[in-house]
Amino acid sequence: MLARAWRRLINRNEGREDIGFLFSIIENNTTIPVILADEGDNIIGYHNFDSLKIKDPHYLQGQLSRLKEKTEPIIIDYGGGSKNFIYYKDSIILSRLIYYPFVQLAVIIMFILIAYLAFSMSRKAEQNRVWVGLSKETAHQLGTPTSSLSALSELMNIKYPESDISRELTRDVERLEKITQRFSKIGSVPELKNENILSVISGSLEYLKLRSSSRINFSIQHSIAEDTKIPLNVPLFEWVIENLCKNAMDAMSGEGDITIQISGNNDQLIIDIADTGKGIPKAAQKNIFKPGYTTKERGWGLGLSLSQRIIELYHKGKIFVRYSEPLRGSVIRIILKTK
Repeated sequence: MLARAWRRLINRNEGREDIGFLFSIIENNTTIPVILADEGDNIIGYHNFDSLKIKDPHYLQGQLSRLKEKTEPIIIDYGGGSKNFIYYKDSIILSRLIYYPFVQLAVIIMFILIAYLAFSMSRKAEQNRVWVGLSKETAHQLGTPTSSLSALSELMNIKYPESDISRELTRDVERLEKITQRFSKIGSVPELKNENILSVISGSLEYLKLRSSSRINFSIQHSIAEDTKIPLNVPLFEWVIENLCKNAMDAMSGEGDITIQISGNNDQLIIDIADTGKGIPKAAQKNIFKPGYTTKERGWGLGLSLSQRIIELYHKGKIFVRYSEPLRGSVIRIILKTK
């Protein structure tokens, strides 16, 4: 409007237009920066520029150069070849409005992110409640028959103290008690104690050897000190090792090698559980730790999900598929903190 007012004022026909309105538009301009210059780009006047910045002798000249590139000037022809030029740019408010869509978009994105985070946290909290409820109920259901079996085991030991059956029954009852204890710990914050990692893993393998096919070979390879200790909750960590080994045994159809390789440094311990089974399909590698995902006919799809929860949530470590190839086997890697 300011530019139109200037043009109409300059090009008006004598006596045919009231110039008062045009002058009021020009005089009331408080937002549109304007520079008046001659043909040699010498600045004659200016209006609506930052009063602090104009103290710099080069500031206005720089503004004039930019205005010449962006806008067509209003020409004031005095006749006889003498001309002045009025240069102008968008008002401060209009310039700021350019950024409004970006600000609006940023606000929308922020609200979407907040909504997504709230939904994710709510879903995770609900999932945690399901885990806790399932685990507590399982522990409760196992408690009564385990107590009865424990009493039966005691009677067997008294009546047949030298019997192999009595000893194995006692071990299995102790195992059931340990499993019940594991389920009861899910949902609570387990206590971590410095434990000998080699002893814990060796104990788990010894138990599995007695209850697996003789055609499955178990071995441990390590490059750490024999007395290496790291923060562990033994019942829960043993659960992870046994679960991974049982999955490996299923993948090998009762015949093959399971090798546990242990290495590490001052900050972390790396445990690789390798098997010579049928491997994990590439499409399934991202899903095997999701609750309910299973490739077994009678599987629940909870074992690996629980293992991930135990390692990542309780031990602040990582568990993932390091390698898998069809008909050649798989390697599951566990990374634990040493401190």
